[in-house]
Amino acid sequence: MATAPPPSSTGSIQLDGIKQAAAAQDPRKLSGFALYSRFAFAGAVCCSVTHGALTPVDVVKTRIQLDPIKYNKGLIGGFRQVIASEGAGAVWTGFGPTAAGYFLQGAFKFGGYEFFKQQCINQLGYESASQNRTAVYLASAAAAEFFADIALCPLEATRIRLVSEPTFASGLVSGFGKILKNEGVGAFYSGFGPILFKQVPYTMAKFVVYEKVAEMVWRSIDKNTASSSTATAVNLGSGLVAGFAAAIISQPADTMLSKINKTKGLPGEGTTTRLIKIAKELGLRGSYAGIGARLFMVGTLTAGQFAIYGDIKKALGATGGVEIAK
Repeated sequence: MATAPPPSSTGSIQLDGIKQAAAAQDPRKLSGFALYSRFAFAGAVCCSVTHGALTPVDVVKTRIQLDPIKYNKGLIGGFRQVIASEGAGAVWTGFGPTAAGYFLQGAFKFGGYEFFKQQCINQLGYESASQNRTAVYLASAAAAEFFADIALCPLEATRIRLVSEPTFASGLVSGFGKILKNEGVGAFYSGFGPILFKQVPYTMAKFVVYEKVAEMVWRSIDKNTASSSTATAVNLGSGLVAGFAAAIISQPADTMLSKINKTKGLPGEGTTTRLIKIAKELGLRGSYAGIGARLFMVGTLTAGQFAIYGDIKKALGATGGVEIAK
């Protein structure tokens, strides 16, 4: 990803491929576990920090999705309602599972994206990967997010339960333990279908839009003379646009995820049956409840993620990845 000014292009895909291959062989460049562990750490930190910081927005957004009749005054009005009825501390409900869950998810998502992108390049060859880079971005993002969601799902289920039922438990450890004891491991993955339905398209849109916007911006800026602050600004702007696109695409599944994790299903009722029932109850309009709060939340956190990710990668010297943007 363009987390710092990418290497200048020669204008020829073939020559760019030769340059990239030579750079990858530079002994000063990181590779293998040393490289991808840094990608994973940078992704873990950027996701944990941004999602954790926006916990209050997520709390209000989730309340709007779960009870739109009561919470019908928008984001600011929702904040006032929650604070008035439950106190200022209520907007930080679920901070523990949010920070922990997205630390794990961020490691798999960003580290996995870089890893799978490199595997695509290895399989296709640099020239073919560059010519079909949109497909490479999409496939890499989808594969990375699948594994990231396996790690995230139990903690996301705990977070939603804490937010939707404030008296359910006092925090991450007690809430996680209570679900495990009373409902079993399967309860953590009751929302795995909708979380995939939400997160995979979300992440695909997030990365491909980011890559395309950043590529377009770098075409109008001298990559060789751009400062670190310029690179950070490009990451912020590209991330903001990517966040808006990702939020709109994934909003219906996000609402369904909140609904399915709020309560247990009926005896013998499968996840697919529950999802179909919830979708019918919501309708198109209902599935976009809380979209204003989520646009603000996702746009802000995505911009912050790419900025933090780029800065941490640079600080750790994680510059050994192969880029395929023209």
